[in-house]
Amino acid sequence: MQVHLKIQEKFFTADLNQPLDISIPLRFDGVAPNCFYAPLAEAFPVVAGDFVGSTAQGGLVNFMNIRLNPHGNGTHTECVGHIARAPYYLSDCLRRFHFTARLVSLYPARQADGDRVITREQLAAVLRPGEVAAVIIRTLPNDADKNSRQYSGTNPPYLQQAAAQLLVDYGVDHLLLDLPSVDREEDAGQLLAHHAFWQYPYATRTAATISELVYVPTTIADGLFCLQLQVTSMVLDVSPSKPVLYALVEADGPAG
Repeated sequence: MQVHLKIQEKFFTADLNQPLDISIPLRFDGVAPNCFYAPLAEAFPVVAGDFVGSTAQGGLVNFMNIRLNPHGNGTHTECVGHIARAPYYLSDCLRRFHFTARLVSLYPARQADGDRVITREQLAAVLRPGEVAAVIIRTLPNDADKNSRQYSGTNPPYLQQAAAQLLVDYGVDHLLLDLPSVDREEDAGQLLAHHAFWQYPYATRTAATISELVYVPTTIADGLFCLQLQVTSMVLDVSPSKPVLYALVEADGPAG
């Protein structure tokens, strides 16, 4: 099955039979990324009288409770409710799930203070205004241990406030990146990139989303894609998510 898209006067097709999953599976054995000192995700069986919700423990079915922190335990998608005083829920803000997207790979630039930052200049060099609705940033080096890295207390790379503003200026509504946050781990609560991307609180972009802790394998080349954002229907500012890419191939013209 194919879909057909138009990007700045060019036509593309995507094969929906060739999905490229860029989420990190949410595991419950401790082998998973973790950040901001969040408790590890847990799964444990319901126990009620003689009933045990685990076939491994002699139960008839698996019937598990789970405990997790979406922001700290793995791939997740968040809306402006993450920083807003008023309640905003992802299930209300994200009403469309397919978007044109560009994947870019960048080395965070080391600053004078030692921080590693994705800058406005770096993004301006690889993006074009109005080209796509979503941008996926793969940071380099792209080590596979991103799938289980413990980020707490390590001051990971982050996004410069001006870089977040450039994405807004270029019409990007959905930002995905393989870092635990668009902001510095410790920034005295400023959350500059979050505020810039959502334009909060003065011109709030309620339909915009940020997805963090994705993982893009090195086998996926930079370029244009169709992005599908899969989330759960949770009444929260955030949800564990499964972003999926479909490679775009340029076509001669619109579908007949």
